[in-house]
Amino acid sequence: MAVSGTDWGARFAPTLEDIEALATAALEALPEPFRSLAADVTCSVAEFAEDDVLEGFGMESPFELMGLFTGIGMTEDGAMPQTGQLPNTVFLYRRAILDYWAENDDNTLGEVVTHVLVHELGHHFGFSDEDMEAIEAAEADD
Repeated sequence: MAVSGTDWGARFAPTLEDIEALATAALEALPEPFRSLAADVTCSVAEFAEDDVLEGFGMESPFELMGLFTGIGMTEDGAMPQTGQLPNTVFLYRRAILDYWAENDDNTLGEVVTHVLVHELGHHFGFSDEDMEAIEAAEADD
């Protein structure tokens, strides 16, 4: 028996590739000059963060971390990477994102992926978590 006329038996959870496609669309939709300034940032999608990453943040559950920026932000090192420096990377963690999305039905999956991606790109631009929380709070007040 189908619930609400939907054949749930034929549906699958979004894949790593699906999340990557949503992230790519979000990157392409960034307004200038942010899109150009983020052009060299790579985006990678994984099921969960590595255990050492979670331990570094003092997190016990891999569902606590939806995204991570690694690298040297523009305000720390300028816009030009140094020889031998790995590219700045935003990691998106599929299972944590899906868990958040499933528990918060006020956003589409694309909105959640975009939010996490933009938050992590904020670190590339030199914003701290506190800076971005203040910006989000100000937007919510508008």
